[in-house]
Amino acid sequence: MALIYSAHWLLPITSPPIRDAAIAIQSDTILAIGPRAEIADRFPDAPVSHFEDAVIMPGLVNAHSHLELTVMRGFLENEEGDFFAWLRKLTVARMAMTADDLLVSSICGAIEAARAGITCVADSSSSATQSMRALKEVGLRGIVYQESFGPDANLAEENVAKLRDQVREMRALETDQVRAGVSPHAPYTVSALQIELISKLAAEEKLPVMMHTAESESERVFLIEGTGPFADGLKKRGIQWQAPGISTVRYLHERGLLETKPLLAHCINVDEEDLRLIKAAGAGVAHCPKSNTKLRHGRAPFRKFLQTGINAGLGTDSVASNNNCDILEEARFATLMARLDRDVDPIPAQEALFAATLGGARALGLDHRIGALEPDKQADIAIVGVAGVHQEPVSNPIDALIFSSSGRDVVLTVVAGKVVYRRDDGVTASEQELRNRLREVRTRLELCG
Repeated sequence: MALIYSAHWLLPITSPPIRDAAIAIQSDTILAIGPRAEIADRFPDAPVSHFEDAVIMPGLVNAHSHLELTVMRGFLENEEGDFFAWLRKLTVARMAMTADDLLVSSICGAIEAARAGITCVADSSSSATQSMRALKEVGLRGIVYQESFGPDANLAEENVAKLRDQVREMRALETDQVRAGVSPHAPYTVSALQIELISKLAAEEKLPVMMHTAESESERVFLIEGTGPFADGLKKRGIQWQAPGISTVRYLHERGLLETKPLLAHCINVDEEDLRLIKAAGAGVAHCPKSNTKLRHGRAPFRKFLQTGINAGLGTDSVASNNNCDILEEARFATLMARLDRDVDPIPAQEALFAATLGGARALGLDHRIGALEPDKQADIAIVGVAGVHQEPVSNPIDALIFSSSGRDVVLTVVAGKVVYRRDDGVTASEQELRNRLREVRTRLELCG
């Protein structure tokens, strides 16, 4: 039987907003959208859930996250002026976490995402099976990328053999909603040979690929000059490094990674040629403006991503470098940061909302299923209340979402037709138990660190 959700506004994304609108779904699929009266006439026997003073929109897409690091919210604040020290402390803490610790942290992160109207997550994980279990437990959609590390080319084949075994375990957990992917972590943590071997593995296994790309000044000098903290770190470990003298994007192009149409996270230090290569390859970009700013890495050219026609979505990165998982807030921040360029027209709220939904879906290669409210697409929906004193009066629902709202205003999140979050339900006993467990893990990490 069909089910109808109705509200004051509905935002299809691919067509203009509809006032006094409704959406009809059956099972996991959208049947129809349109004016409320019209949808009620078409499906007279369908039960109706009406949300006054609210907006129905596609579920938000978080194009880059690390759910397993939820426990590290606020843990690395003192290291934010030194990215190498920040990474080192994070890595030591993550290695001290048990498999159960990682699962609890990931589930809490997935709950936070669901509460913020996020229905799909592109998650990078050192323990991808635990992240996949977390997404399945909460009911979210997503791609989980198993991270692979190894800057020593002599160990590349051994590391990729391990990755193959991890992929085999992930495949056993795959569903229609949760897919397995791979991630050569970053240019400074993975050798050139390992990047090439992972690219071949991804092609053979038809696996989505994600990589941290052009994220920091330390990365730039590592590739261009062969100097800086990453180069010094390899030298101390006795690992040879010959800088290619080219940008990260060109380096990945030469290594064959762009042939996999990867999702590239950050892309702060990119020039016109880099953008051309990304566009030509059909790769996607996860723009993470809050994390980029908090870690003082710089400002990615969001406007140029859009102007070039690159498939660009928005990512929160981990809450260790952002402090929350809120794509509406990310969209506002991205728009306002882009407006620092005063000699060009501002990026409108509509383009930011597109990046938060269909743009993210395109970056992940999932736009044939999600990202817009259209018949036959998956019923991934977020309903956002717009009656708060911080939002009223509302004349344009898109402006209200981007400039006045946040994930805290979400009242309902639906994935594949199933409700995964309803604000009226409050905090369950199991959720409180998870939070208590998260605090226990954090206390232990602080004692270790």
